[in-house]
Amino acid sequence: MFERHAGGENAILVHIDLPDTHNKEDKDEFIDLVVSAGLQIKGIVGGSRDKPHPRYFIGTGKAEEIAQLVKDKSADVVLFNHRLSPAQERNIERLVECRVIDRTGLILDIFAQRAQTHEGKLQVELAQLNHLSTRLVRGWTHLERQKGGIGLRGPGETQLETDRRLLRDRIKTIQKRLAKVEKQREQSRRARKRGSLPTVALVGYTNAGKSTMFNRITQADVYAADQLFATLDPTHRKIHLVPGQQAILSDTVGFIRHLPHDLVAAFKATLQESRQADILLHIIDASDERKDDNIEQVYEVLEAIGAKGIKTVEVYNKIDRLEQVSPKVEPGVEGEPDRVWCSAMSGEGIELLCQTISEQLEIQWQHLKLRLAPQDLGLRSELFDLKVVENEVVEEDGSLVLDICINNADWRRLMRQTQGNIEKFCIEA
Repeated sequence: MFERHAGGENAILVHIDLPDTHNKEDKDEFIDLVVSAGLQIKGIVGGSRDKPHPRYFIGTGKAEEIAQLVKDKSADVVLFNHRLSPAQERNIERLVECRVIDRTGLILDIFAQRAQTHEGKLQVELAQLNHLSTRLVRGWTHLERQKGGIGLRGPGETQLETDRRLLRDRIKTIQKRLAKVEKQREQSRRARKRGSLPTVALVGYTNAGKSTMFNRITQADVYAADQLFATLDPTHRKIHLVPGQQAILSDTVGFIRHLPHDLVAAFKATLQESRQADILLHIIDASDERKDDNIEQVYEVLEAIGAKGIKTVEVYNKIDRLEQVSPKVEPGVEGEPDRVWCSAMSGEGIELLCQTISEQLEIQWQHLKLRLAPQDLGLRSELFDLKVVENEVVEEDGSLVLDICINNADWRRLMRQTQGNIEKFCIEA
C-alpha cells in the first residue's frame, strides 16, 4: 500500500472548468486560498470536462501530466480546486506519489492555521476529523497516544479499525467539550440581552474587510490582513452611536462559496452570533469583480443558518479603490436592504454608516406604555428580566403603568407567548 507523504510547501494546483454551475469554482479565489495557506505555487494544471472522471476526477492523460509535473518541480503536494471523493483522492495519490488535498481540505488547513481561541481550535479539529474519517488509509496511529495504546486493540482488530475507533472517540470528546463551550457562549449572549444592548453582527464574504471595519467603528485592534480567513474567532465590542444609544458589535467568521458542510456544523455556535443579532451589516468588497456572486453566496449561508429574515444593511466597502465613487446612503425600497458606500481603510463614509445603524436600531425597537393589573405580575417580572422597563408607576387602583423600550424580536416572542393578548395592555403614550 502507498504510504501518504507528510506534505510540504511546494504545490501543484489543479483547476478544471465544469459546465455544472453548482460545482463550478473560481480559479483566482483558489490561488488566493493557496497563498493564504502559505504554499509556494510551482505550477497550475487546467482543463475542462463535461463531468468528473470517476477514478481521477480529471482524465487519465491529465493525471499523468500532473504526475510528471510533480517530478519535474519536486512538488510536495497537489491541490485540487474541487471536492474529491476519498477514492479519487487515494487513486491520484498512488499515481503522483505525493500528498493530494482537495478544496475542502485546503480550507480546513487554513482554518487550522488561523484559529486562536480554545473553542476555535476545537471547532477546526472537529471539522478536520469529520472530513478525514472517510479518508483513512494509514498513518493515524498518532491518535493512539491521546488515549494509550496497550489493551486498546481488540482480538483480530486491524490497524485501520483501531484508527477509526480512536478517531470516533476523539470526535465524541471534542463534541462534549464544544457542547460545554456553547452553553457558556449562550450564557454570555443572554447576559448581553439582559443588558438591553442590541447586537449588530458583521457578516460577509471572506476578505471583504469585516475586521478592518470592526476596528474602524470600535477603535479596537483586531487582527486584519489582506488574506482569506484572516480571523476566525468572534469578537465583541460595545459601541456608542449617538448620545444615549449603545450597541454590541460582533465580528464573525467570513463566508466562502461551497463552505464545507463540516465547517458549517462545527462553527454552528459561532455562526449563531449572526442568527441572534438585531441587525446584520453585510460587508461587501465594492472593488471585487465577483461581488455579485459573493453576495449571493453570503445570503445562501445566512439562509442555511436561519438568519435570512434579520434586518440587513449592505455595506459597500473599499470605495477608496474605486474612481468617482463618494460616500453615500441608498435607502432600500420594498423590503430591500439599505446600502451604505464607505471605506473602512480611509474612514470615508463611516459616520454615514453609524448614522444608518442608529436609525435602523430605532426602527427595530419600540417605545410602549403598558397598564398591568395586579394579577399580571408574571408578565411584569418577565419584562424586568428582559431589562426593557424604563419607568414604572403604581396607580391608586393598584394597576401598574410601565414605560418599556423593547426590540421587535422580543416583542414578537411575547406576542406568540401570550397569543397576542399582550396588546390589550398597551395604552397610548
